Formats: sequence, C-alpha cells, structure tokens
Amino acid sequence: MIKIHDLYFKPFLSAQEIAAAVDNLASQINKDLSNKKPVFLGILNGSYMVLADLTRKFNHECEISFLRAKSYDGTSSTGVVEFGNEQDVDLAGRTVVIVEDIVDSGLTVEKLSRKLAEHNPLEIKIATLFFKPEVYDRELKIDYIGQEIANKFVVGYGMDYNNLGRNLPELYVQTQRMKNIVLFGPPGAGKGTQATRLKDKYGLIHISTGDVFRYNIKNGTELGTLAKSFIDKGNLVPDKVTIKMLKAEVEKTPDAAGFIFDGFPRTGAQATALDELLSQKGTEIAGMVALEVDDEALVERLLERGKDSGRPDDANEGVIRDRISVYYKQTAPLKDFYEAQGKYYGVDGVGSMDAITERLSVEFDKL
Repeated sequence: MIKIHDLYFKPFLSAQEIAAAVDNLASQINKDLSNKKPVFLGILNGSYMVLADLTRKFNHECEISFLRAKSYDGTSSTGVVEFGNEQDVDLAGRTVVIVEDIVDSGLTVEKLSRKLAEHNPLEIKIATLFFKPEVYDRELKIDYIGQEIANKFVVGYGMDYNNLGRNLPELYVQTQRMKNIVLFGPPGAGKGTQATRLKDKYGLIHISTGDVFRYNIKNGTELGTLAKSFIDKGNLVPDKVTIKMLKAEVEKTPDAAGFIFDGFPRTGAQATALDELLSQKGTEIAGMVALEVDDEALVERLLERGKDSGRPDDANEGVIRDRISVYYKQTAPLKDFYEAQGKYYGVDGVGSMDAITERLSVEFDKL
C-alpha cells in the first residue's frame, strides 16, 4: 500500500500486466493501420508512458504529437475539458489516432474529436490503454482498447492524483488504509477482553494466536498437525508454521477493514515476518498499542482469574511471576522494534474496563 497526498492506494496491475495490455493495443493498431502512416496524438500528461511504449511497438511509419488537456481535479471529473497547446502536425487528409491512458466517461475524447475534425483529417481513431465500460456513456466509438477495467480511481503508469504518482511503473487503485494493530501487553493485562470490545467498535477482525492454534490442532488441519508434532515434543512451534496459520486467517477475509493481532508477534523475528506477510497484501501494521500494567496488579488479576477459570497457571503466584519474567525477557523488546518505526503507543491498563477501552480508542482513532 502507498500513500499519495491524503489518499491510500493498493497494487492493482503489475508492470507485466500493463505490458500485456500495451501489446494487445499495439497488435490491433499494427493490423489495422499498417499502410496509413498515422499521426499518434497523445493527451498530456497522462498518455506519455503509453504513447512511448505503444509507438515503439508500431512496426510502420508514423508521426507523433501531443496535445494538453485537463478535465480532472483530484479524483473527480470537473465536467469541463480545457485544451492547452495546439498540436504541431498538419492533420489534413491524415489518419489521426488519439491515444489516451484511460477512458471513463469519454468526455475528453469526444470533445477532442470535434476539435480535431476542424483540421480535416481523413479519419479519427480512438485508442486507449484502459477502458471503463461501466461509465462510458458516449456514442463515439472507441476503436482500440488495451484492457477493460472496473470503475475505480487509479494512479501510476502516467496517471496521477494531483500530479503525483505518474512515474510509478505499476497501476494502483484507491483504497482505504487498513487498520492493522498489534494489541500488546503482559499476561493478565486484559488484551483478550479489550480486543473483543475494540473489534466490534472498529469493525476489525480479531486474530488470537492461541485461538488459531487451538482451532487448527482440534480440526486436524495440515498446519495444526504439524504444530502439534512440535508441541508434543516440548518444542516451540517454528515461526514459519505460525506465520502460515496467520496468513490463512488473514486470507479468509480479504476485504477486512483491518486486523487486531493478539498474541503475535512475540519476537523481533516474528514481527519482521508479519511485516513481510502484510506487505504482500499491500498493507502494513499501523501501530502497536500496549497495555501497561504494574507487576503487582498483574499478579493480583491473574490470581483472581484463576479462582474462576480453574487454570493452574493462574492459581500459582510463583508460576505467574515466572510468566511475567519470561514476557519481559522475550517479548517486551518488541517495544523497541515498533518504537524504531514510530509505531509504539503505550496505554495505562489499570482501571475499569470501560475506562481502559476509552484510552485504547484514543490511540486506535489515531491509526
């Protein structure tokens, strides 16, 4: 995912996919205009990339010119087309190919066709790399189309958002930034309770590593069976197995507004692996929000919880203090990992559940 000005964009078409669309466009034009010595007229600024690539693939004589036109302000069409410089090639009696990066409503090419008709060309053809059939509402025929795409605002490969993004070799589509948050804290800090509250409030998916492990092991999935083989031998489950489980969970809801990760990562290596996983999905961790609770308050909470849960590790003060000690040795250094990225947010974890939720919400709202 990338940010341009105030908007976020995610990968849409790769450079290879764009090249295939250019090849398709060039093939049509080569077949149709081989002996016509056409004038390719690019619409600045968007079409400079496609015009360059397209004309390199045109295997016959041609001329090239540019005309400046503007009909967009930010992400929206103004409904008015402004033309700038006059083209510098005599169009009388010539085959003119208007080359666009993208055609949506068709307003620009329709008005430009009328303008160019005043120069008495033999014929006017319209070629566009990308075409949005959902919104095209003109009678004017689009003669050559590289690829049809959905009606979404895109940047890259010559297309911009307020003049930025044209240089990107891939195409990106506008999206909302995913709110991916690591909810952090020592045993007894109340992460699970708060995650349940916050996922509902913000429409996020709560991924608890413990729940994921239990589900996979109970249901005998391939990854669960593999994880159990390590656990049964008293060994830690390798990070690559855990991250595969998390990847499977993330992929269950590809349209999620974001995720709350609870219980993962626990080490710097796991945090790096999580960054790589999310990067592949075009997103990232927005921040680590940590519940900070005094050790004595943690011991008191866990002993109280042990009375109700029946969990032996919550009933023995010595075991509890050992767990807290292990947390500080193995897991707490993650604070440094996220602080180095400017993504660590500490929250006072003492007080009523409602008060803590409010404090966490203040940080969630920032991310």
